[in-house]
Amino acid sequence: MSVVQQLHCAPRFNTLRPVDDAERGVYWCHMHADIGATPGRACFKPALVDEILYYQQALSDRLRVESQYGRNDSIAHVVLASDSDVFNLGGDLELFCRLIRAGDRNGLLGYARQCVRGVHAFHAGLGVGAHTIALVQGDALGGGFEAALSCHTIVAEEGVNMGLPEVLFDLFPGMGAYSFLCKRIAPHQAEKLMLEGNVYSSDELFKMGLVDVLVPKGEGVKAVDEVIRNNRRIPHARAAMHRVRSMSQPVTLEEMMSITEVWVDTALQLGEKSLRTMERLVRAQYRRNGELREARSGG
Repeated sequence: MSVVQQLHCAPRFNTLRPVDDAERGVYWCHMHADIGATPGRACFKPALVDEILYYQQALSDRLRVESQYGRNDSIAHVVLASDSDVFNLGGDLELFCRLIRAGDRNGLLGYARQCVRGVHAFHAGLGVGAHTIALVQGDALGGGFEAALSCHTIVAEEGVNMGLPEVLFDLFPGMGAYSFLCKRIAPHQAEKLMLEGNVYSSDELFKMGLVDVLVPKGEGVKAVDEVIRNNRRIPHARAAMHRVRSMSQPVTLEEMMSITEVWVDTALQLGEKSLRTMERLVRAQYRRNGELREARSGG
């Protein structure tokens, strides 16, 4: 019988809930573990980004050691999921507004680089050949969609909304969207998707080839298990395919870092109209969380 246990690294983790099923080589990483207990927004707050990076490095080190000692005979799977009713609403717009108004390029670039390191690690299989899966059971917007796209497999439930709406405030998604989209669709289609800023249903994105597995509401976890079972039947072929894909369609950390510098410099040019749009979205995120908390408590 497989022993599933919480990955005990507290107090390191407050916004992240890792669950470790080491016997099966499956490692779940649930974002927004703090949202249920305290008011907040299901976005990439700096604390969440830092905890994801810490988790990725700790798990990578552990898997590397186990591989050296011959304890791993199959491909590891890392699943990015959410404890909130949304997957992730993207970058921390509240932080963006503050840093842009202050003209703090170093602060904005530091945040962006941390985000890029996180999504690139998922793309690179944590540097140890792991297969990464995004389980999208709620909306994934902006950086949230970028995070899902960084994973090798996207499993989404029906009726979920995903998209890159940054153009609403005259910005573009600069933390991996273009690089990851171009691995799935043609570059001109990727550019069109980014500049139009439309939000699509998971059903539409499945037809476009941007979602790998589409299942009815409530069946996402079961679908993830099926993906893992299928990969475990062909571990060597799956691992080889990861290597082949990285050779033929490389997305390097250097490329992503260069793109995010363009994003930072563009963000610093935004005027008050764009910043007010961001602030309206922040207020909507806070209201949404408050309404959900009231509904859950029966208020």
